[in-house]
Amino acid sequence: MKNKSQYKVLITTSGTGSRLGDITKYTNKALVKVGKKPAISYIIEAYPEKTEFVITIGYFGNQVIDFLKLAYPDLHVKFVKVDKYEGAGTSLAYSMLQAEPFLRCPFIYHACDTIVSGKIPNPSKNWIGGFRGDGSSQYASFDTVEGKVQKMYDKGMIDPDYLHIGLVGVHNYMSFWNALRDIHSHDRDNGALNDVDAIRLMMGDGQEFEASEFTTWHDIGNVESLHKARKEIKDSFQILDKPDESIFIFQKFVIKFFFDEKMVSQRVARGGVLKGLVPEIEGSAGNFYRYKYAKGDLYSNLATTVTFSELLALAQKKLWKEESEVLQDEFKKVCYDFYYNKTIERVNRFLESRTIKDLQVMVNGEKVPTVSEMLKIIDFNDLSNAKQTGFHGDFILDNILKDRAGYVFLDWRQNFGGLLKAGDAYYDLAKLNHNLTVNHEIVNSNLFTITIDKNSVSCDIMRKENLVQCQKVLFEFIEKNNYSAKKVKILTALIWLNMSPLHHHPFDLFLFYFGKLNLWRALNDK
Repeated sequence: MKNKSQYKVLITTSGTGSRLGDITKYTNKALVKVGKKPAISYIIEAYPEKTEFVITIGYFGNQVIDFLKLAYPDLHVKFVKVDKYEGAGTSLAYSMLQAEPFLRCPFIYHACDTIVSGKIPNPSKNWIGGFRGDGSSQYASFDTVEGKVQKMYDKGMIDPDYLHIGLVGVHNYMSFWNALRDIHSHDRDNGALNDVDAIRLMMGDGQEFEASEFTTWHDIGNVESLHKARKEIKDSFQILDKPDESIFIFQKFVIKFFFDEKMVSQRVARGGVLKGLVPEIEGSAGNFYRYKYAKGDLYSNLATTVTFSELLALAQKKLWKEESEVLQDEFKKVCYDFYYNKTIERVNRFLESRTIKDLQVMVNGEKVPTVSEMLKIIDFNDLSNAKQTGFHGDFILDNILKDRAGYVFLDWRQNFGGLLKAGDAYYDLAKLNHNLTVNHEIVNSNLFTITIDKNSVSCDIMRKENLVQCQKVLFEFIEKNNYSAKKVKILTALIWLNMSPLHHHPFDLFLFYFGKLNLWRALNDK
């Protein structure tokens, strides 16, 4: 027998989230990450397990469906497709009205950009969620008398009792829908119509709304408030976020998001190739895949020279094993494209998007040529003449967990130049060398500097002592196993240059100039 809750919850995710700018260029506003999870997870988890949800979808609607399918497979939910979610004739009121046929019962309207803590009351009576604080220029608001809402205000009211937080309990649902339908029918093109307009009309007919105060409220609907929410709801894992990918961490599983669905399918395929070294894949859908949560400590926090030697020995034995996915001449072409052509594309992207010229500059007191000049010096044919081995693709300490049983590798790459099995062990070694210098915790703590003054650049980064010592062990391992230290250093510098267009300001500038400096040093065996 189907479980029936006494009320339902309406979540509107159909809008474009335009106030978040580029943050919603690749995903829906409800899936923007706050702490370890997307915003919609905090909403779903705020209600009892058997609650029935009605969710409007539009902009990147399939992403919302696929995420909830993976994260909450037993969720009682009805998705309502909104045909118009941007441009003329769209409004919150219009989206809500599309869900009306499925909400002919008491319900709670919960905006998808509203995160609260504490118990949310049932809609056994009409109520409006409020927060005492500043910001009435950005939000609707209301005053109260003896706990009853006296008057609702649009944005800009001076010193109201409460801010309206986008959380409303609707007991008199027929009156609400009649009111919303009435105001919409008289002003269909008004993009500002919303729940407040319906509430005002209901109050004008003598219906009461109580104020329900929330002492903790996070709005993630605009850039400023999102940054504030992220500072207060922190993620203990040191992850460098990118706009087109995210990682969501739950108690028993992890979900990865990629805007490119092909990357998801290839990650899942490579999870099978790396079976036993990476967590078990539990499922995938569209832009997401889910794998079992791996218990352990983040290795970057506890690396020692002894355990680091063990890790390298394990990788040499089980990861960097000989592979033969393609003919060797073809593999050399793959490496050449991966190292040379991708670097050219990434450097050009950085220069064009930042309107920076590739000039000879003084970096930390050393005269460094242009990137284009240095790339001509590199023997890319020799650099690409590599053996085919297994690979991880992002072999950094922040992607490794350690427990009593050994090591678990996370966030493996989907391919190496299109290949799923074969890669170049040198690339993994260079990635590791990069992370021993540019550590995620240090970057997220802004413990790096970049100063540009005409043709003079100064860049520096703090380093953890244990990682400095581990780097010495790495190069001892490189020498002992007949790898080329110079090749690892060149690839490390190329990795920094390749990373530069993918990250935030001013870390992007640091990566570019730090990469230039270290490429010049590597070419000169410094």
